[in-house]
Amino acid sequence: MTQTPAALSNVLGGALGKHVRPGGVWFNPAPWTYLALTLSWLVLALRQLPCRNSSDMFPNMCYTDITVLYYWRGLQDGKIPYLDSDVEYPVLTGAIMELGRRLVVLFGGRSEPGLSSTEISHAAGLFFGINIVLLFGLFVVLVWAHLQFHRPWDALMIAIAPAIWTSALINWDGLVLALTALAMLAWKRKSPVWTGVWLGLGIAAKLYPVLLLVPLAVLCLRTSRWRPFFITLGATVASWLAVNLPVYLATPSGWLNFWTFNVDRGGDLGSIWYVLGLAGYQVDSVSKLVAAIMVAGTVVICGLLLLAPRRPRFAQGVFLIVALFLMVNKVYSPQYVLWLLPLLVLARPRWLDWAVFSIAEGFYFAAIWAHLDGRSASGDGHDRMYWLSVLLRIAVQFWLCVRVALDMVRPERDVVRAGSLDDPDGGIFDHASDAPWLVRLNQRLAAR
Repeated sequence: MTQTPAALSNVLGGALGKHVRPGGVWFNPAPWTYLALTLSWLVLALRQLPCRNSSDMFPNMCYTDITVLYYWRGLQDGKIPYLDSDVEYPVLTGAIMELGRRLVVLFGGRSEPGLSSTEISHAAGLFFGINIVLLFGLFVVLVWAHLQFHRPWDALMIAIAPAIWTSALINWDGLVLALTALAMLAWKRKSPVWTGVWLGLGIAAKLYPVLLLVPLAVLCLRTSRWRPFFITLGATVASWLAVNLPVYLATPSGWLNFWTFNVDRGGDLGSIWYVLGLAGYQVDSVSKLVAAIMVAGTVVICGLLLLAPRRPRFAQGVFLIVALFLMVNKVYSPQYVLWLLPLLVLARPRWLDWAVFSIAEGFYFAAIWAHLDGRSASGDGHDRMYWLSVLLRIAVQFWLCVRVALDMVRPERDVVRAGSLDDPDGGIFDHASDAPWLVRLNQRLAAR
């Protein structure tokens, strides 16, 4: 159950008096949200202390790509991502890696060939510390954006989420989270150009924000609001090209590494395909199977968005398409929980759903490190606890999808629409009428 102070006032003595200032600190979600995020970040930073020794990363569940890739991708030797070393991420993630390396030099560290082990260790520690600050700033942007949505108190569900305590420093996902949140906020504010700019940059950081274009297109079809969609699409392509084209022209092979790496990889950690392989059921052509399931699932989601009795909210469609991708993807790294967390808060901000989601993801987080450390394998060599954690994670994500889908077909269940609201964060979709052709189609279907 999610209640704001205004809703609770009916339980705790009625409405506020006329002399109360609602904008005061006690009834303003912003300071509490920023305070909660800061405390969560301190917990996260303290959790990383045992990982100053890389051999302790798995047992202490504090693994981070940030330090590992500083060594493995040649940043310690002054190599520039894509130009001098292959990077398995889109270009903006490589850019934040390079920014961190340059800041190391700015703050007195060294990043060049021939350094002593002491100098390299010092620079690696400085690199990680710089990224702690950079990523905290990006998470501040994330919660700031959510404070601008219709239900600002729901931003607390992000700020205190166990997912931040566990996973926010595994990789540079804070960048794509901030950019995706800014894109959805720009759409709420009816600014298709900025929606596309932020969305294109998000796709240039991690690929999954491209999925947002699917529910956006379907809801624009349903409402015949095509002009904002094409403006958004054009701005998305333009901003994506603006950061990708220079890297491609400088090093085509370096730019292509991300794409070939993901196409060629098989079922990897966290995926159902990886678990099936461990259990002895090897799946051939995983990429083709994942693509087929994604197409089929996307058709179902699009049908629901188009034919639901009442137009669903934009955030609901976004949650469903991203959750589908994460359930069937070839890999599920522990930090991917962060991709879904803000979307769940927008699509179904209920504390029960948040708690079940957090418990399942926390179990998976603990199980993957025990699996990689070899501590959870049974006598026959099978790690059934890890298998169970993956299956539970997928089952809970599917359960959440069902809950969101039921809200879509029975909108009276949707807590966001309480009080006769429509889609308060949907921008041009809010109170938009269905297209005449869809009205006629529904009338014909109802007459049969």
